[in-house]
Amino acid sequence: MKDGRKRVLPSGTRAARFPLLRGMRALRATRQRGQARTDIYHSLLTVSWRGFFALLSLAYMLFNFIFALFYFAQEGGIANAKPGSFADAFFFSVQTMATIGYGDMHPATFYVNAVVTVEVLLGMTGFALATGLIFARFSRPTARVMFSDVAVVSRYDGVQTLMFRAANQRRNRILEASASLMLVRNEVTAEGQVMRRFYDLKAARHHNPTFVLTWTVMHPIDETSPLHKASDATLRAQEAEIIASISGLDESFAQTIYARKSYRPDNIRWGWRLSDIIGRTSDGRLTVDYEHFHDAEEETSG
Repeated sequence: MKDGRKRVLPSGTRAARFPLLRGMRALRATRQRGQARTDIYHSLLTVSWRGFFALLSLAYMLFNFIFALFYFAQEGGIANAKPGSFADAFFFSVQTMATIGYGDMHPATFYVNAVVTVEVLLGMTGFALATGLIFARFSRPTARVMFSDVAVVSRYDGVQTLMFRAANQRRNRILEASASLMLVRNEVTAEGQVMRRFYDLKAARHHNPTFVLTWTVMHPIDETSPLHKASDATLRAQEAEIIASISGLDESFAQTIYARKSYRPDNIRWGWRLSDIIGRTSDGRLTVDYEHFHDAEEETSG
């Protein structure tokens, strides 16, 4: 544009290819910086418990298999082991690694004693690393915050408002909780360069001193909002994404926790409202119907 202002991507431009190109450029940039393709420590902390124990078991078996080959290489090196028995060599390695005592089998030659010395050293180191990883996984603060599957755009106090719902799934409080919203979309600069832009969306109430049950986060779409005059069609054309995050202090662990949710155009309902889930018991106490937590219903005119 001649006035130098940025413009939003219209439908039918090369924006459809932008995420793929951006991902390829990011991958090339990472390799050029010389960073490792795999962060082993991070992967071991973030993999599921099932995957973690599967990897731990595989490493344990592989470790003992390799040392069993060393023991098996010298016949007669393990006293009372069956001649030519790889199974005895393997289980001898298991006993050595765990330093649990040999029972009937014990080292009989200098070579096997040397291998035992190396295995005990590596075994103690491996157990220490595994213990540290398990402790780190258990002690890592995690948030049990549930976000509604959809966000809605409906009128609230006469103003078009973006809303979504969050809930604390633990039976405690998240102290000094804060919510932040960000709009991410593709734009084209005056020079024709495709850019991924980030815009903060101001929440009507971004701070919650004691987040206990549910919290409806709202962003008024007024003249100052980056979503002003936006629609489902424009968000799809811009490949827009709304990123919602909640952070706070877990009162049980006294540690900061963080949770995030991404809403794409398919997850945003225009002209809908969140279903009411707040009720009262017979004795007047507030209740939350979590069965309908993710429900939304279309607004009716009049």
